[in-house]
Amino acid sequence: MTTPRNALRISMMLGCCAGALALAAPAWAQDTAPAVDQPAAEQVADSAPAEDVAADIVVTGSRIPRALAEGPAPVTVINADTIRANGYTSVPDILRAVTQNGGETQSQQSFSGASFTPGAQQVDLRGLGPNHTLVLVNGRRIADFPLPFQGRSNFTDISNLPIGLIEQVEVLSGSASAIYGSDAIAGVINFKMKDKIDGTTIDYRYGLTEHGGGMSHRATLTTGWSTDRFHILGGVEYLNQRPLWAYQRSIQDSTQDSPTNKAARRTFLRYDPIAKEYVDPGATTCAALSSLNGGSTYYASRRGYGNYCGSDTSIGYGTIISQREGFNSFGTAGFDISEGAKLFVDAQFGISNVALMSDVLSWAFQPASGSSDTTFFNNAYGVLDDWSRQFTPEESGGFRNVMTRNRQKTFSVTPGIEGRLGGKWNYELAYNHSEYSAVVKFPQIIASKANALFLGQPFGIDPQSGYPIFSRDSSRLYTPLTRAEYDSIAAYSVYRPKSWTDNVSATINTTELFRLPAGPVGFAAVAEVGRQGYDLNPDPLALTDYYVGLKDSAGAGKRSHWALGGELRVPVTKFLQVSGAGRYDHFGFAGQSIGKFTYNGGVELRPTSTLLLRAAYGTGFRAPDLHYVFTGPGNTHPSATDYYRCRKFEPGVDIGDCTEADVGIVAQRNGNRQLKPETSKSLNAGIVWAPSRNFDVSVDYFRVSLSNQVEDLRIDGILRDEADCRLGTTTSGAVVDINSPTCVDAIARVKRFPSGVKGGRLDSVSINPINIATEKTSGIDVAIHGRLPTNFGDFSLSLAHTHVFKHDFRQYVGDPIINKLAFDSGYDIPRDKSTASITYAYQGLKLTVEGKRLGKLPNYDEDAYIKASYLFNTTLQYDFTDHFRGSLSVTNVLDAKPVKDPSYSAYPYYDISWFDSVGRSVFMQLSYKLGGKGL
Repeated sequence: MTTPRNALRISMMLGCCAGALALAAPAWAQDTAPAVDQPAAEQVADSAPAEDVAADIVVTGSRIPRALAEGPAPVTVINADTIRANGYTSVPDILRAVTQNGGETQSQQSFSGASFTPGAQQVDLRGLGPNHTLVLVNGRRIADFPLPFQGRSNFTDISNLPIGLIEQVEVLSGSASAIYGSDAIAGVINFKMKDKIDGTTIDYRYGLTEHGGGMSHRATLTTGWSTDRFHILGGVEYLNQRPLWAYQRSIQDSTQDSPTNKAARRTFLRYDPIAKEYVDPGATTCAALSSLNGGSTYYASRRGYGNYCGSDTSIGYGTIISQREGFNSFGTAGFDISEGAKLFVDAQFGISNVALMSDVLSWAFQPASGSSDTTFFNNAYGVLDDWSRQFTPEESGGFRNVMTRNRQKTFSVTPGIEGRLGGKWNYELAYNHSEYSAVVKFPQIIASKANALFLGQPFGIDPQSGYPIFSRDSSRLYTPLTRAEYDSIAAYSVYRPKSWTDNVSATINTTELFRLPAGPVGFAAVAEVGRQGYDLNPDPLALTDYYVGLKDSAGAGKRSHWALGGELRVPVTKFLQVSGAGRYDHFGFAGQSIGKFTYNGGVELRPTSTLLLRAAYGTGFRAPDLHYVFTGPGNTHPSATDYYRCRKFEPGVDIGDCTEADVGIVAQRNGNRQLKPETSKSLNAGIVWAPSRNFDVSVDYFRVSLSNQVEDLRIDGILRDEADCRLGTTTSGAVVDINSPTCVDAIARVKRFPSGVKGGRLDSVSINPINIATEKTSGIDVAIHGRLPTNFGDFSLSLAHTHVFKHDFRQYVGDPIINKLAFDSGYDIPRDKSTASITYAYQGLKLTVEGKRLGKLPNYDEDAYIKASYLFNTTLQYDFTDHFRGSLSVTNVLDAKPVKDPSYSAYPYYDISWFDSVGRSVFMQLSYKLGGKGL
């Protein structure tokens, strides 16, 4: 029996031409082409009767069951066998292989991620931002990660999904708002959990890295039980991932790895703001500190600045792979209350502890106002002074006391009833609740206590300079802290964020609303009503200037939502089918009432049994992000580069060596309750040719146009714009109009100290979310699949490639268009991504080799590109018996390093959005099944 629940959960097995990574041939079950019916049957789960094959296929992006695996829009499918054969070790690993996933996201060693969303990772289809990709689990929305991406927007965390419980991943790239509502602008990713279990399966996987660190254990158990009217099944997964530290990798364990500035880190620094140079502490002073930072602290110097006490290797005090220990479970149960009705419930629960570290803590004088100006008047010497220092592991008691910790819980439950009416109509009524809560502990230094410890009590304000007066001998700066002293100024800032979503949905569909000469007309309708909310629940002290370098913002809000939608599929002729959908969504929040109607239409033309021509056009929208709307005023104290002063006063000097590089500033941010919904238009058109069951090729063109996009202004982008505007040209020499809308806005947002020692230097940058003008992207997706059976085994090939023709962005109407693919655009988006795999299978043996290619990216200086990169994985799998299987996977077989960028002056000296230094890793997995059919 096929019901709307099947459609809503998108529980189907699709042909491979729909996507890049599935390895089976496509199937179009047409009455006129019986020769190609059988492959479709082979793609359906073994437990499905042959006569139910057509009824069980539901295409992602549609709520109408259909007998065709291919629809008007391309879909990528990665099933559990492919996940194992390609050696994917996590959900982010799976999605990195999807060529349509071309956006820049956070890795596990992301500094921004550690500061804002510790332990979380995202997916970014078409490079339009993580919040424009709708992520579903079994066709249901799940709660957002409770902390915002880069402190800005809500998103779905994919790192917490249990890979061992996933049956398949389905990726629809393109607008799907007319089917799923808000957020489905760039596409939809659905994770279908295992729900067909005929025995008990136990999996164990052990992993280690060749160069040390990052060892992992994963154990999974799935089982089920059923009677004539009742069934229950589910699984549990336990993961223990040990951390991998930056100091364990030679390419990033020291400042000597930098291709530009090899100067030691400034562990202890005294700076003369008048002379603009370091105050020499003397070799003897630094020698007394030599036991710190693992014995690496020494008398260092930096060209043009002077001497200080520093360390080369303290730069490596951070994690490349986070420590994670967690438990995840998923289950489903059903009870047939009559011939045409069934009660069901799906449930998920997960809990994990994540620990990570981006860097050691540090201190510099912070006035009560929270200003980024760290200068004070030192009466002990009668001069303006500036002290700063980092805290070493010996002082803090080890890394365990300075790691960011996140204990996170996820819970979802969906009870409902489904069935069949009159032998023709399928229905479902369901309630879905999902929540994501966390207890996040951020290590901090208490500003007032640290000021008092190092500087003593203030003596008023110096009348000449306007700076606060202290009187302190510099020996206090160069004296290591005892553990008790460190504990007196350090604390954990504890956040307790939570997000949730509730939704009631009613769906109804039929494969035969009425018949036309060419066949039955399919129809589906949906009605939804629900609420969604979040609360950052930050540490109240973090909302003030209590901690060094932090003044956060609160954020809490909720919105109501209802929607009505419908869908039709009409066979015009035996070889032509059209489909269409429309949906109206209404949101209420912050005193606003926003409604939006979206629609899409598709065409499928099959002139022969082996050829499909397809096209789809759709509109999409995204309601304003909750955090963009409800975030309160707050400051952070990030580092930033003053491109204007660097280019004006130090021309020709590498940005990393500029005096004004990576200086501390104040970032002032607030929400915007007047935001409009984002809107989009999406088009895809393509051809699929499958001349035999053993070969197919597809080529699909895509184009997405996004308007009124909500985006937090980027500090780095504002400062680059300000420099271009004030100087009248970009770094590449293009002329810039200082009266353009972008220039007027950028100059207004940047505040500089008006006078005094820091006159003209950066003070603060004001940022907030706005509805920007447009963003457009277009390109092609190519997929090729082949299978060659021989007497000595079968060979299979899968190849996917995405090439982006253009990706343009314009912040304000009237501004010049920015090409995001250009090396000087400020964005790191590849034009090309490719994934290919070759598999050899003979009896119980299977060998897979996968290769991934990432196209060229801009270099750090944004004046050229770095070359394309390649990564290879391999997996050897063997079935010892029908119920016992072993596999050995090697990721990064060639032990490839990140592509070298001679201009990359920022640690870790490569782009962490796309590369890492983990190196070659090995994973062993064993699977044993009790009862039921073979593995």
